[in-house]
Formats: sequence, structure tokens, C-alpha cells
Amino acid sequence: MLHSRRLFGAVALLAIVFFSLTNLPWTLDEYSQERQALASYDMVKEGRWLYQQAPRDRDATKPPLIPWISAALHEVTRSWDVAWRLPSFAAALALAWLIFRVARDRFGKSAGSLALSAFALNMLSPRLATLVRTDMPLALVVFMIGWQIWNKIETGESWNRRDRWLIFLLLTTGAFIKGPIIYVFLLPGIAFFQWRWRNETVGHAWCGWWPWLWSLGLFLTWVMGGLLTQPGFFDQVVVHEFFGRFSTAEQRPHPPYYYVGHLLHKFAPWSELLIILAAINLRSGGRAHRNAEKETAQNLKWKRGGARFAVARMSPGVCWLLGWSLGGLLVMSIVPSKRLDRIFPLIPPLCLLIAAQVDRTFPNESVRRQTYRWSAGALALSVILTSQYSLSKVVLGYRDHWDALVTFGRQVRNEATARHWRYEVVTSHDGGMLLYLDKPHFIEPEQAVAVWNRGALDALVMRASDAGTLLARLSGATVSSLRSQAPKGERRKEYVLVVRGQ
Repeated sequence: MLHSRRLFGAVALLAIVFFSLTNLPWTLDEYSQERQALASYDMVKEGRWLYQQAPRDRDATKPPLIPWISAALHEVTRSWDVAWRLPSFAAALALAWLIFRVARDRFGKSAGSLALSAFALNMLSPRLATLVRTDMPLALVVFMIGWQIWNKIETGESWNRRDRWLIFLLLTTGAFIKGPIIYVFLLPGIAFFQWRWRNETVGHAWCGWWPWLWSLGLFLTWVMGGLLTQPGFFDQVVVHEFFGRFSTAEQRPHPPYYYVGHLLHKFAPWSELLIILAAINLRSGGRAHRNAEKETAQNLKWKRGGARFAVARMSPGVCWLLGWSLGGLLVMSIVPSKRLDRIFPLIPPLCLLIAAQVDRTFPNESVRRQTYRWSAGALALSVILTSQYSLSKVVLGYRDHWDALVTFGRQVRNEATARHWRYEVVTSHDGGMLLYLDKPHFIEPEQAVAVWNRGALDALVMRASDAGTLLARLSGATVSSLRSQAPKGERRKEYVLVVRGQ
């Protein structure tokens, strides 16, 4: 089954379907998507190409690379939805293809199909594939760096000038996608590998200092420019966005095992398969150890225990995959501020670890059949779980009207265009409303009252809960019949359109 070419085609088709549909209906109302979207919108509308302005007079907290790409895509497609979501979608497809190709070339067709399945069929990849976020592009860059390191380890080749320039470009790209967090996903694994193989002749994971320092230097140059030219940059970007990861001011504290528990859930059944295959490997390693001990005990480095034997015989390449994935997980688990999407770059190396377990040399036919049986079972279960997850997300999204603000914004724009209205949106906590209404900024309530009463506005969009207070202060104002339908369980997100009485 795992050798079938039809399996690859079926998994690839499912990946495209799940990646495309899971986030429908498209909105910007969760996972801080509006912040990323507003950065590129601000570039196009306001011309702020290096440092953007977020709602409520805050500096945008994201590095500018992905917003640059979205701004360029908007110029080509003239669609913000496409411009915002295509970078993540394209990165997801590229990652899926690279994971399959790398696993197939190194471990064989069966392992390649299984690695592709692990990446595509879970509750993380389809969810992030079309979110307006930077997690998927960052995961692609981290994977490309980890892949280059793996190649050097496997081939034993030394790092040359061209290789170092490539690492420098990739590191700089990652830093300008999501900041210096890219170093967290790579340096712990590199340090572990260099320590583990310090006394043996194998390929090096470390390419030298200058690609890392130069890429960090370029990013810090951007930060320094913000500190010198943007009044609130230090508090809002340096303190809130970067150093805020090491506090629980923005998110409630989570225990160190938070990410492990969520990986067991969201990456199921592949996380469980990894544990099962590792147990099979250790058990068969123990048997091989006992057999080898009888024959060549004097040549064994480890004298006791199947686990030690398994570690001793682990290849440098697999050791790198283990350090790459678990090193980043360990460091991210120590960081107090936690959110599940932040560890997504660890998923690709975990997929390769699954492929490595399937490819390993089996001590007997029974272990081989057992490994393939568990793998096939995990694949079948992953199809069921991912299908159920994606279908339920789409059905609930449309049933509970999670696109209510999107629909309302489109209706207001159409009405304003037809009637030639001058309109604004009163300050709220829903940054996405600005984008739904094609506005770069909110208007404060006091300013809205003043501008309205001097006749410079024809319509105002505001939360329904604020309408009662403001309406009495707006001369000749009335509430239009056009109002948003509140998403289920989100009454605070109900908006109304206030117009001048006829």
C-alpha cells in the first residue's frame, strides 16, 4: 500500500483540497490575522513600506517581508484575499513537495508518501495553509536551512562560500518574515549535533559564524531604524512583540508541557506513530544488542540496554533530525508565552523523522510488517480525522455566520458607492472591520461626532453597543436597516450603520 503511486496522488489531492478549503469562509477575525493584513494594506494605501501603522495608533509589530509580497501580489491580482493568503498557501504546497521529495530520495517511496501524509493530514497544516499569518512561510525557510545542514551531514562535505551565502540569505529571509525566532528553531539542534559528534569524523552542522551574525545585523539595522524614526517602536515592537514572548502579560501562563500535549492532539495520529515506532525501534534494538553482544561484545561501545544501543547506532543524519525537532521544542517550551502556531516549523522535521523510522534496517520480517502495519493504520486514521476536522470547520463557519462582518462590510461598501457616501468606522477592537470597509484608520468617537455635526460625513459604522450613546449626539442621525448579523456566541461583534435621516 505505501509503495503505491496512487497513494501519492491521493494524498497530494487531499492536501490541496484541505489546504484550500479548511479556513472557509475567509475572515480576519482570529489569530491576529488583521495585523498581518493591515501591514500590506498600509503599504499600498499609505506608502509606509518599512514601518506600518496599526489600528489605534500603534506601530505594526511584524517584519515587512511578507507584507511586501502581499502588496506586490495585490498589484497583480487586484484582490486582497488572494494577496494575503497566497503566500501561506504557496509555502504550504512548496513544503509538501519538498518534504516528499527529500524523504523519497533519502528513504524511498514508501517513506516519502508517509512523510507527505504526515505533513498534509493533521489539524495544523490545513489550518495554517490559508491563514493570513507568517507561520507557513517561516516553516518553509527553516526547513530549507535544516535540509541544507542535513545534506552536509549526510555527504560529509565541508561548507564552502556558496553554501554560506545561501544560509545567510535564508536566515535573513526568515528574520524579516518573523524576527529572530528563526534562530530558536535551528541553533539548539546544531549545538546538540556538534556536541554529540564532537569526537567523530562526520559532516558538520555548523557553517560558521558570519551568516548568522550578518543576518542578525541586517535585522537589527531595521530595528534600529524603527527606534530612531518611529516614536512608539520601542514599547510596541521591541518590548511588546519581541521581549513579550518571555512574559505572560499578553497570554496567560502555560506549563512547560503545553506544546507536547497539543502536539499529541493536533499532530495526531502522527505524534503517536512516532512514539510507537520509537518503541519498536528500541525493542528491536535491544534484541539486536543481545545478539551482537554474544558475537562481538568487545567491539560494542555500549554494554547495557537496548536504548543505549539504539542511540549508539543512530546515524548522524537521523541524529540531526532528532536534535532539529526536539531542540526547538525544548527551547519553545521554556519560553513563558505560548501559542500553538508558533511551533509549526517543527512539524516538517518530525515528518522526516517518521520517514526515517520506516526506512531503517529491520532485524527481521516480523518487525518490518509491524512497522508498516502501524504506519498504514496511522495513515487511514489521519484521513478520517483530517476530513472530519476540515469539514466541521467549514460547516460550522457558514452555519454560525463567522463571515458576518465580511458580508456586512461588503454591503456597506456597495451602498456607499451607489449613494456616494462619505463614511468612517468608529474605533473598535475588531481591526478586521477596517479592511472589510476599505478604510486605513478608525475614527475616534469624539472626532466622529464633531465631523458628523459639521456635515462632513454621510454614514458611520459602529458597534451596536455604542450606538445608543453616540446616536443622541449625532445631529439628524438614524440607524439604518443594514446591520451585521452577529456570529454565534459573539454578540459584541454586532455592528450597525448610522446614516442621516431622510
